[in-house]
Amino acid sequence: MVRGYDSPPPLTIDTSASYEAVIRTERGEIRVELYPAEAPGYVNNFVFLARNRFYEGLTFHRVVPGFVAQGGDPTGSGFGNPGYELEEERNSLPFEAGVISMAKAGPVVNGSQFFLTLGPTPHLADDFTVFGRVTSGMDVLQALTPRDPSTASGPGEVILEIEIIER
Repeated sequence: MVRGYDSPPPLTIDTSASYEAVIRTERGEIRVELYPAEAPGYVNNFVFLARNRFYEGLTFHRVVPGFVAQGGDPTGSGFGNPGYELEEERNSLPFEAGVISMAKAGPVVNGSQFFLTLGPTPHLADDFTVFGRVTSGMDVLQALTPRDPSTASGPGEVILEIEIIER
């Protein structure tokens, strides 16, 4: 399984198709409907990494109750990426509980780190972009163990697999 790439993947998804991500953890499944028409680059990137098993064995390295659960960092520190950054995408979808977005450090969009909101976070709308929403498993998401990567003594909860279903 490759944990690093030289550049973002080319756009290969069908933006008119439906995509669902099934995030499997030790606590259960989180199903996420992805929005390829609203954020094609982010969805394409997430689908590419999931299909290439990049996320398997990584953790939810940052979990802040009522705010976000963040994963996709190959180092588990909050500073890792797949070897590239993404071009920023924008849409006006609301930041409600259970949406998924790519993580950023200032103006730089991380190539692999994503977060799922644990509650409404409208203040994120000016800086981040929704590319999907949880359709089931919000209880699993809410049950993830709180974790701050800067003070944690052990790894976060493991992402066993992210399966992509295309319809």
